[in-house]
Amino acid sequence: MQIQNLNLFLDYLDKVHQRTMRVVRCIPPDKLDWSYREGKFTLGDLVRHMAAIERYMFGETIQNKPSRYAGCGKELADGYQEVVMFMERLHRESVEIISRLSSEDLNRKCTTPDGASITVWKWLRAMVEHEIHHRGQIYIYLAMLGVPTPPLYGLTSEQVRERSIDADNPA
Repeated sequence: MQIQNLNLFLDYLDKVHQRTMRVVRCIPPDKLDWSYREGKFTLGDLVRHMAAIERYMFGETIQNKPSRYAGCGKELADGYQEVVMFMERLHRESVEIISRLSSEDLNRKCTTPDGASITVWKWLRAMVEHEIHHRGQIYIYLAMLGVPTPPLYGLTSEQVRERSIDADNPA
């Protein structure tokens, strides 16, 4: 899917971000520093990572600047409310940067941190995939903790099944 219309992309990005924030807001404040194993991202690290990568890596490289990502530690935001506010603030900054792109900008090349040259619209698509990947990790972490989470698109798998036609016995 090539990004041809920036307004449509920004609308899509906003919806992806809203779904991410719904699950982020399910994180119990006392579990922000929880991880399934020593040395792996905590729930707070995942949220800070998504925010910092979007703003300081993707946001910078699409402007033809070097990545400024410096990690996802507590020095960026410590405590549940601070982490949520950090993510929202950096997302707004990223959207502001993306909003300034022209059609020509979407089709020019930028350089990734590993030195690869990629078309800006493809890099933006990778940015969304990155957020979705880490959102999935948050869902898994919360499931391991027994924390209820919202269905991604409004219905659970079980609800979809209940409302679906039985393939073997169509009505």
